[in-house]
Amino acid sequence: MNQLTLTALPAVPEVRPGDDVAAAVCAGLEAANIALQPDDIITIAQKIVSKAEDRYFDLMQITPSAAAIDMAEKTGKDARLVELILREATREGEDSAEISRYRQGVLITRHRLGFVSANSGIDRSNVPQRESGEWVLLLPQDPDRSARQIRQVILEKTGVAVGVIITDTHGRPHRLGTVGVAIGAAGVPTILDKRGEADRYGYILHATTIGVADEIAAAASLLMGASAESTPIIHLRGLTLTGDGCAAEQYRPRELDLYR
Repeated sequence: MNQLTLTALPAVPEVRPGDDVAAAVCAGLEAANIALQPDDIITIAQKIVSKAEDRYFDLMQITPSAAAIDMAEKTGKDARLVELILREATREGEDSAEISRYRQGVLITRHRLGFVSANSGIDRSNVPQRESGEWVLLLPQDPDRSARQIRQVILEKTGVAVGVIITDTHGRPHRLGTVGVAIGAAGVPTILDKRGEADRYGYILHATTIGVADEIAAAASLLMGASAESTPIIHLRGLTLTGDGCAAEQYRPRELDLYR
């Protein structure tokens, strides 16, 4: 029987800047009495990776640009936050942010990493506040690199090469509700290309590609929750996947994006 098992690792402490996320994974595995096996996959909420990498930003230290002030008036958002959103949506070598859609209360951008999301992934929920300032949390600078580093440290600590997926939650243009998606990956394919394979009736598939990393992220997000669950690390067992992809491979090229 095919069986997929997901386990939320217990005893994950509040992550602070400079903390070792891989060490938190290993401690959680020990607390759950799980010995890693080949083909296991560890999914990690981006928020704790961002916290460990000190991706905090104080809104009180921001002076909004004219473009941010204009967009803030159109969306009803804090101009300082809009300034950060625009910065995170500006790719290296480009002069301006790529805004996908906006209206009152909504600002959707194409993030500098390549995906489309609300507010460039900047978050205020579950972000500890300090004695002064107004703190928000940005996405990791390079989630694929973060996944590779975490995977390497887990290998050094356990002797087992696992897959690592860093997850976030995104909305979708034609459906309500957010779902978990992979924004960083290492040691696991992100896309399964079934083109050229035959179905059970012999028909050769021509267009079937599966976003397997996103499917894993969505499954893990059911256990991660989105508020006060405090279960940001999920262990997955039961999939046998071949390949070593990265999240950047998933993003639809601009010339193929019919919804821009």
